[in-house]
Amino acid sequence: MKNIEINKLYGLLGKNIDYSFSKDFFSKKFNKENLNCSYMNFDIQEIDEFKKVINEFKINGLNVTIPYKESIIKYLDFVCPIAKKIGAVNTIKFENSTLSGYNTDYLGFYKSVQRIVKPSTKALILGTGGASKAVAYALKLLGVKYIFVSRSKENEECISYEDLNKSIINKHKLIINCTPLGTYPMTEEIPKVPISLITSNHTVYDLIYNPTKSLLLEKSEENGAKIINGYQMLQNQAIESWNIWNR
Repeated sequence: MKNIEINKLYGLLGKNIDYSFSKDFFSKKFNKENLNCSYMNFDIQEIDEFKKVINEFKINGLNVTIPYKESIIKYLDFVCPIAKKIGAVNTIKFENSTLSGYNTDYLGFYKSVQRIVKPSTKALILGTGGASKAVAYALKLLGVKYIFVSRSKENEECISYEDLNKSIINKHKLIINCTPLGTYPMTEEIPKVPISLITSNHTVYDLIYNPTKSLLLEKSEENGAKIINGYQMLQNQAIESWNIWNR
């Protein structure tokens, strides 16, 4: 009798993730390459529900998104050195009852900007969550100096939105939004950046991809700034996740 390969299950762990890029990306990949795999969203309201997910489903690999990239770490048996250094995990490999955590966000971002930034570039990273930490790690690899911007000044590497002025904006030509503000369905929201100070000398990168052009990108473009959304980063990190699950 011919052996039939068991369907492999992959998925995305997050909160309010109906808009998910990952499910559409991997479903199309599986269909195009005729792979006996499926992908589903595991939408949980609290990180503790993760235990129920892994007990109920036989999973081969997971992507992790907002708001669990940091809190998921305590549930893992192994965290790779880079993810540990970043302090956030967005990819989990299931193997022999062992859960291993990795970070592919940093590489996804790195590959999307390596040709457009120089070591002399200075960046503002909006937000201090898991995605922002991956972006910061990538910027370090590129030799780019950065400052985190948050609602409150959390440490010496961070300033508040109220601290942003013309001098700071002028010195930091790369502005990266790592917050969910502006993504579907919060499309009318925007980080509290003084948009009027953004010029044609700036590049504004929004990790958001839905909508294609967030309100932040739209207003920045009106001022002449170069704009980039998060689609290429997401594609890059998804491919890296697949490589990890299958090596």
